[in-house]
Amino acid sequence: MWTTTTTRHAGATRLARVGTASRRTCASVGGRYGGRLVVEARSTRPGMRPGRGPPGKKNLHLINRDIRAPEVRLQGENKEVLGIMDVEEALERAQDAGLDLVCIQEKADPPVCRLLDYKKFLYDEEKKKKEAKKKSAAGRVEVKELKLRPNTDVHDYQVRLRSAQKFLSKGDKVKINIQFRGREMEFKNLGQEICEKFVADLGESAVVEGKIRMEGRNMLMFLAPNKT
Repeated sequence: MWTTTTTRHAGATRLARVGTASRRTCASVGGRYGGRLVVEARSTRPGMRPGRGPPGKKNLHLINRDIRAPEVRLQGENKEVLGIMDVEEALERAQDAGLDLVCIQEKADPPVCRLLDYKKFLYDEEKKKKEAKKKSAAGRVEVKELKLRPNTDVHDYQVRLRSAQKFLSKGDKVKINIQFRGREMEFKNLGQEICEKFVADLGESAVVEGKIRMEGRNMLMFLAPNKT
């Protein structure tokens, strides 16, 4: 049970909230001295803080004194099961081990908590996310588009051919887009010939996906790496 007492000292009012349980946090709020409000806070359990996450950031989990459940299902640092116990006993075990009590399943009944070094835990989680993101990016196939014209000269054709070879070697797909303008639409056979030459020059490094098709004034051909 909590009680409120009021004392006067040197013209200032001091309020103190005192709990009957010795392990609970006590807080005192000072009066105004020189126009400034002084606030003090301390815990009856030295070394046990509400949170140990990065400064200025809200913790992603409930830890230590932020855990309000009366009982928790406790796991050790290596996920070994330590059983259901009073939250105060779990806090004592965390403090004795120099670790934090971290709630990892808040909605469970009772909540599941683990003994952890919370800063190290956050670092490891962030590292795992970066590695997973890196693997996802490495496994993602991109489609690189190369644009040509029916009258593309030899030099520009060779530049695009080398680009296609580079993209295919990295595992990406290539979209060949031959663009027709005006009366060039009458010479679609030139676009067909460019596509066929492109495939022949790439040799066994590429396979054609689907059929060569027209979309408006564009002739499209899709190439994929030959993995055989």
